[in-house]
Amino acid sequence: MDRLNIFIVEDESIVAKDIQHSLTKLGYNVVGIANNGNDAIEKIMELTPDLVLMDIMIKGPMTGIDVTEKIKEKLNVPVIFLTAYADEGTLSRAKVTEPYGYILKPFKEIDLHSTIEMAVYKHQKDAALMKERDFLYSLVENKEERSRDIIFVKSNNRIVKINLKDVYYVETVKDYMAINTATLKYMVHISMRDFEQRLDDREFVRIHRQFIARIDKIQSIDAQNVVLENHLKVIPIGGMYKDDLMKRLNLL
Repeated sequence: MDRLNIFIVEDESIVAKDIQHSLTKLGYNVVGIANNGNDAIEKIMELTPDLVLMDIMIKGPMTGIDVTEKIKEKLNVPVIFLTAYADEGTLSRAKVTEPYGYILKPFKEIDLHSTIEMAVYKHQKDAALMKERDFLYSLVENKEERSRDIIFVKSNNRIVKINLKDVYYVETVKDYMAINTATLKYMVHISMRDFEQRLDDREFVRIHRQFIARIDKIQSIDAQNVVLENHLKVIPIGGMYKDDLMKRLNLL
């Protein structure tokens, strides 16, 4: 595995050298050091490191938090804050930049190592998830190839086409949506709101905060539940969705 390239932003030269020594000892590659905001931004943009260790209080008019905000406008790089200050105000400002770690000085090498490894792992997972989401969205939103009758989802490392006419219902499962056909279930990392916007409201209806059903798959409705064809599923009707459901039916 390639060595991780790390950039250090620290205004105390002795501390910066000590951090560099610890990182090298832990098997990382230090690609650069800066002691002020302007130099840090310029060098980080040029070197594009895998991770940045950012002291919050540095020389010049910018803090490490300011530098992080500038960097994140153009570069997707994980930042770990280093600081001797743990007051609530500093923590609140730092949290806004969504750092991947926060280490209080003085720290031990084992703390540095574990924080870096966790930050890199989380960043890789976040990047993979974002790439997958963008790809799926591009499939759905490509107007030249798009059909309102189909969607594409990722299943077992493959992109699979689903005919919406085969979908019985959609259900929220924690941070995922479960798309259910008569025989198969597909899990997609998307919010209920975003998914609902991609469906034809002439064919699908929200009947509960956790459920969307395909209208032509509804077999019967009682006071509290919707029963789908072939008794595939009994879904409760949410009070705030009942009126809209009744309006959407071709009721005689």
